Amino acid sequence: MNKKISHYLELAARWHVFFLLFIYGSGKLLGGQFYRRGHLPDEIANTPLIELSGFDLAWSFMGYSYGYILFIGISQLLGAFLLLFEKTKLLGVLILIPILTNIIVFDMIFFDKYGALASAILYFLLLLLILYFNKDKLKKAIQSLTYVKKEPTTFVIMEKWKTALIVALIIGIIFGVEQIFVNLLGH
Repeated sequence: MNKKISHYLELAARWHVFFLLFIYGSGKLLGGQFYRRGHLPDEIANTPLIELSGFDLAWSFMGYSYGYILFIGISQLLGAFLLLFEKTKLLGVLILIPILTNIIVFDMIFFDKYGALASAILYFLLLLLILYFNKDKLKKAIQSLTYVKKEPTTFVIMEKWKTALIVALIIGIIFGVEQIFVNLLGH
């Protein structure tokens, strides 16, 4: 594909995802999404849980914790803003892919209308397109993160067993401490 066309397509994908996720992220922070605790619509507050739709249950659950709303909204805004800059676009994609994966699964499970799901899938596909256009950079980054220097094998096998035993012991200690806290603080 022509380099200039690829550049324009990537830029359009980045800007499109930025604008829409900026709107969604801001909406979360400004109270435009979710039924917030203390601000439930009367028809939701007065309906038995068993009679609520999946959407209403999900929207109420997601709105229960303002801290969670802040986390999701700020994460969406951060990832979206990182898409705007050449040096940070891949970091933005890597932040947004798990967020959009969660949104897609959430919408598939809880919603009975699929407009929001279609939009989330489109944003996800646009992020994959950005990764595709940057596949060489991504490949280098993965190789850099996963490169392991080859060592002679005779001594290495004994060292690996020793390391595995020490790590297993440390994991056992960490697990024990964790369980003490879980039991003290409750499940």
